[in-house]
Amino acid sequence: MRTKKLLIGVAIIAAVLAIGAIACSSDDDDDGNGDTPIATDAGDNGNGDASGSVLDEVIARGTLVCGVNNSVPGFGFVDADGNFSGFDVDFCHAIAAAVFGDPDAVEFSPQTAETRLPAVQTGQVDVLIRNTTWTLTRDVATGLTFATTTYYDGQGLMVRSTDGFTSVDSLADATICVLSGTTTELNLADRLPGSTALGFEDNDTLQTAFIEERCDGWTSDKSQLAGRRSEFPAEAGGPDSLVILEETFSKEPLGPVTIDNDATWSQVVDFVAIGMIVADELGVTSANVADMAANPPNVRVARLLGVAFGEEGAAAFDAELGISAQFMQDVISMVGNYDEVYEANVAPIGIPREGTLNASWLDGGIIYSPPWK
Repeated sequence: MRTKKLLIGVAIIAAVLAIGAIACSSDDDDDGNGDTPIATDAGDNGNGDASGSVLDEVIARGTLVCGVNNSVPGFGFVDADGNFSGFDVDFCHAIAAAVFGDPDAVEFSPQTAETRLPAVQTGQVDVLIRNTTWTLTRDVATGLTFATTTYYDGQGLMVRSTDGFTSVDSLADATICVLSGTTTELNLADRLPGSTALGFEDNDTLQTAFIEERCDGWTSDKSQLAGRRSEFPAEAGGPDSLVILEETFSKEPLGPVTIDNDATWSQVVDFVAIGMIVADELGVTSANVADMAANPPNVRVARLLGVAFGEEGAAAFDAELGISAQFMQDVISMVGNYDEVYEANVAPIGIPREGTLNASWLDGGIIYSPPWK
């Protein structure tokens, strides 16, 4: 009997220790990208299980909850009146337009670099569209699915123009401001192993430190650097006081993120983005989409817009995503195609599309869609 009690006691202690280890995993098991895996119970939502898809939850709720940035002009930014705008924000509007026929049926949930992935894992947001790099570890170990890349970015360094830094190598021993919980930290350590990283949770506190000259350089994705530079305070020198160095020293493919094991929802998010790219390739814009739908010039446009083409009585193409077959008409008319969204948000912060990776493949870039059929 004594031996049996002893064994029971050992089992209880082991169970307590195991629970404690799980509770502490967010501190101990960080993979260096701020992406601590969180256990999820998504079920087999891609095959119609009893719990249903996130799509069902979104439709029942009547709004899309979209995780975004709120401090990067051009991508995810909140103005003085509390309005969200930016390239990523418009993709949230596009998903809402596809699901509800209303681009404003969306609730924005600002996320930091450290909270963004757990927000998807725990269901706090339906989709994350917040300059998040697609990596092997994030795709495999976090229970998340990455959609089509909507913006090909790369890491760079921004410095004060008066400090005389002309290359990344010239900051080999410098102190560099960086966002904590990002791939940026790892890339900086790889590229400038002799530098000192000064980490911050958000861009606002980082910018304050940079203005106070607590660091010599500011590293991030070049899109973020361009966005912050475009709104740099006049009292601190304004945009002209900053220089983004030419070298790009990482690959940062950015795009929407959804929970894993829910093919229904992931495909809706994915094909909204893909559809906007197809529309750009085919020349379907917010200005001509109604005419194109009424009189499609070819079968490819007809398929995209969910209308019939050819002989009388021909069936309209339906992607069978669980939403209207004509969802791309709403997306394009209410939000725009890929190029329209880019030109409205990214070009104004000083990153023209022409000549970059984010140009269409027809123009020498790598923005490319699978066939829509």
